[in-house]
Amino acid sequence: MSTVEYCVGTLAAVAFAGVLLKVVAGDHVQAALTAIIDRALK
Repeated sequence: MSTVEYCVGTLAAVAFAGVLLKVVAGDHVQAALTAIIDRALK
């Protein structure tokens, strides 16, 4: 892979990771994960 392609691929991966982090850090997702874990532990 050429340098430009490598750079674009890396930037796309970082952008995707940022979006994923925003989604997972959201209140709705945290509440849903907490509910799932609470149900699993009961």
